[in-house]
Amino acid sequence: QVQLVESGGGLVQAGGSLRLSCAASGRTFIVYAMGWFRQAPGKEREFVAAISRSEGSTTYADSVKGRFTISIDNAKSTQYLQMNNLKPEDTAVYYCAADRNAELGLVRTHNEYEYWGQGTQVTVSS
Repeated sequence: QVQLVESGGGLVQAGGSLRLSCAASGRTFIVYAMGWFRQAPGKEREFVAAISRSEGSTTYADSVKGRFTISIDNAKSTQYLQMNNLKPEDTAVYYCAADRNAELGLVRTHNEYEYWGQGTQVTVSS
């Protein structure tokens, strides 16, 4: 099993920045990729970004491309999401996720990720 714990959420004004962290523990060697998803009230969970642990390949949702950067520190088993130029529509609970299946490469659908963190709230005020 893999355990994931997010941190770094909070309240920020529009145009500001936040960095989310996700620390993984347990059988982290089985993880192929890690990702971030978010869910706003009344909306479905949506993909934000993902990164492969070995190659460092990344993929982003169009809505965050150019503003968010995903990275990973394998020595610390921790991934990060640097969020710049935040907008009110970025307000959501952000979830860290881990995928152990490398067959499909980086995926954007939440049901492909086997392990999830508890979520951290990000609120962007206008």
